[in-house]
This record gives sequence, C-alpha cells and structure tokens, in this order.
Amino acid sequence: MRPLRRALFGSFVVGLGVSITLSETALALLTILWLWRLRDPAVRASAQWPLWKPMGSFSAATLLSALLSPSVGSSLLASKGLLLMAALYVTVDALPGAEEARHFVSALVGVVAIAAVVGLLQAGLCPGPQPDYGWPRWLYHRCARARGFFSIYMTLAGVLTLVLLVGLPLVIRVRGRTRWLLLPWLIALVGLAATYTRGAWLGFAAGVGTLLLLARRGRWLLVAGLVILGLVVFGGSQTLRQRLLTMGDPNDPTFRERIFMWRSGVAMWQEHPWLGVGPGGVKREYASYALPEAVKKRTSHVHNTALQVLVERGVLGLAAWLAIWVAFYARAIRLLRRLPSEAQLERTLVVGSLAAITGFLIGGLSEYNFGDSEVVMVAWAIMALPWAVTEKERAPHPDPLPTGERGAG
Repeated sequence: MRPLRRALFGSFVVGLGVSITLSETALALLTILWLWRLRDPAVRASAQWPLWKPMGSFSAATLLSALLSPSVGSSLLASKGLLLMAALYVTVDALPGAEEARHFVSALVGVVAIAAVVGLLQAGLCPGPQPDYGWPRWLYHRCARARGFFSIYMTLAGVLTLVLLVGLPLVIRVRGRTRWLLLPWLIALVGLAATYTRGAWLGFAAGVGTLLLLARRGRWLLVAGLVILGLVVFGGSQTLRQRLLTMGDPNDPTFRERIFMWRSGVAMWQEHPWLGVGPGGVKREYASYALPEAVKKRTSHVHNTALQVLVERGVLGLAAWLAIWVAFYARAIRLLRRLPSEAQLERTLVVGSLAAITGFLIGGLSEYNFGDSEVVMVAWAIMALPWAVTEKERAPHPDPLPTGERGAG
C-alpha cells in the first residue's frame, strides 16, 4: 500500500501545478485510500484531525444554506467544493515529519516553475490581446497574460502566490539541500509578474510582510528582494508599470467594476442575511441586482472572498469560514512559539505556511480565490504543514511514506 500512496500523492502534487483533472483524481483516490485505512484502530489512534470543528461548522452552514435556498439542487451541486477540504487531511497523512514536508514544498516549487515557464512562453510569444490565435491552443488561447496550464491567469497567479510564499523561507535558508530551489523560485516569481494580476501581487507582498515579522533570520534578504522586485517592475514593460500604478485607482475600469460588484453583493446579502442566497446563488441572482452603471450584468462571483461567502452563506456561514482561519493561525503561531530555535527546518515550514495563507487571504480581497478549485487545493495542502512537522502524539504513524528525520514535537 505504501508504494500506491506514494504514487498517488506524487500525482496529486504534480497535478496541483499542471492539471486540475490529475490533482482531483489523485485527491479522490487518496481520500478513499485514507478512509479505507482508518478501519484499522492503530491508524485511527495516530490520525490527526486538524481544524475539524470549524471546517465541520462551515460545511454544515453551507449545506443548510443550500437546503433552504430557492434552488436546492443547483446549490447542493455548487457545494461540491467542500470535498476539496480532504486535501488538508490526506496531506497531513502523507507527511509524517519535517523532512517529508520539505520534500513536498520543494516539489511544489519545481512543479509551479514549469507552469510559470509555460505562462512566460504564452505572454512572450502572444501576438496581441485577442482571445484566440489558433493552434497550439494551449499556448495561444488567452495568451496576453500568463496562465500556464490553467484556464485563466488569475488561477496561475493564485497558485504561484501560495507556492512562492511557502517556498521562500526554504530559499532563504540557502543550505545544500535547498540551494537548487532558488532558480525555479525566481522563474515562478517572474511568472507571477507576467500574470498582471494585481490582487495576487498584493497578496504576495502581504505574505512577504508576514515573513519579515516572523522570520528570525534572512530579514535583510527579504528586504533586498522586495527592493529588487520593485526595480524590476518599474523597469519592466509599460503594461507592467501601468498595472501596478493603477492599483486601487477609482478611475481604473476593472477596479470600478469591482466596486459595482461589491455594492450589488451587499444588496443581495441584505435580503438574505442569515443563510444567504445559497451556494452558487451569485451566478443565479446577480443579474437582478446588477447596478445600471455596471458593465457586467452577469457574474458567478463578486471578486471578494469574504463577501462572496457572506452573500451565499449568510452571517452564519461567514462566521464559520472566519473561524477556520482563526483556528489555523492560533495553532501555527502557538506551535512556532513552542518550537526551539534549533528546530530550524520545522520553524521554516510553519512560517512558510503562515505567509502563504496570509497571501491567499489578502489576495481574496479582490478575487474569489476560495472558489477556485486549483488554488484552494494548494491552500488546503499547505495548511497541513503545522501538523506535519510535529510528532504524532499517540502512536507511531502506521505504514508511513519513506521515512526521514521526524520534526520536533
């Protein structure tokens, strides 16, 4: 069974960067295998159940909202994203220690660097802003902004932001085992710039700020890196500079359209305050609430994760959703304070997880990244790191993946 788990988890990691079909298929099989193994009392005794209370509460609020919505069938179908939460548990199960977690993060960086290369080819070879230029479709369809193997540039930007931030502390360590990460990490960073996604840039900056607050070493490298990044952006193409300089500009068309969406979203929520309009309800109801001055009269999301959750799941759903992140930060920060200074690898992984999730949440202020399957699967997997670096407290981990140095508990 161990070789099968290794193969499936490896496929899952590869799929996170290059194929939603591969990652979801591998996740489904890993979940089935994990549930099958839980029949064993020894496996159940050693299993960890991170964040199960807030995640269970959010799931219950989502399903209740769906069952009480005007469109029960479509709302239940739109709730299928709850299944992706399994990524947290199968990742914890697959990473019994810090060394395995380091391999996981390193593999993620390598995989997304490949996606970034494809995105850079798209943006570099694209003839212009038209939606399609023919064959090969993977290269020339929507090629004005880097999107890699994904359907849209915002997905690539969200995935790159998460992986860049979780990998940055390992890059800063510049040890023999992680020295090779610098090149793929830099390639991924350039790929993020080529997506021209300002919300992801803001999330990345917030994640780096988190590292500056938490990292005991390498602060000067982080500051130097931010300065270099700023020089690269301002010294880059006119389009890149324009995207950065118009961030938050009320006269920018895309920012103005987001304001319209947020106002419409608030109006929807005010009519359904407690449980919302039901999962998927924005897509069904937005046309009735779109402002006259808005360009888009139909949309599936309001370009803000917290507002989207509030509109579709109401106050109860938003409270449960926020509780997930409060519990995650409380656990990770408590663990970071408890880890000794000599546990550098463990501290590096926890800090990287905190930075990545911070970037994810800040990026969600202007995008509904929680509803993007490719992005949220990476987020759930990265959230497993604070549980992966600690020893299992009750019993040895049965049938582990290849053994390595266990993290300090």
